[in-house]
Amino acid sequence: MSAREDRGDADLRLDKWLWAARFFKTRRLAVEAVNGGKVQVDGQRAKPSRTVRAGTRLTIHKGSLQWELVVQATSRQRRPAPEAALLYTESEESRLRRQALARERRESGDSGPGAGGRPNKRERRLIQRFTHRSEIQSGR
Repeated sequence: MSAREDRGDADLRLDKWLWAARFFKTRRLAVEAVNGGKVQVDGQRAKPSRTVRAGTRLTIHKGSLQWELVVQATSRQRRPAPEAALLYTESEESRLRRQALARERRESGDSGPGAGGRPNKRERRLIQRFTHRSEIQSGR
């Protein structure tokens, strides 16, 4: 790693930075989000190849969440989450908005789609028993 990268003032592609900062699990997901207009650079839509450097302002929409942040450093490697959080600073109002949304979700009991998970062994057997009986009753 060069001295420039250690200081975090090197230019880096937007999709690589989003991946390294752990906003997306893969670069492919980062590219799809940027192409879909979910990421704005300095208030404008951007391409995945757009370069970001320290001081660049980003707005990221992911599901119902939104981050407004300023790039502090760049990293060509994906690092652990505590280190990745040092790559940016989030605005206070953005952080408060996300916390309020999380609190609202918690209070309403809405965990999101698929919150129940897969059925366990007992539930699968009950489902099979139910579907088998309905097949018998319908004469299949």
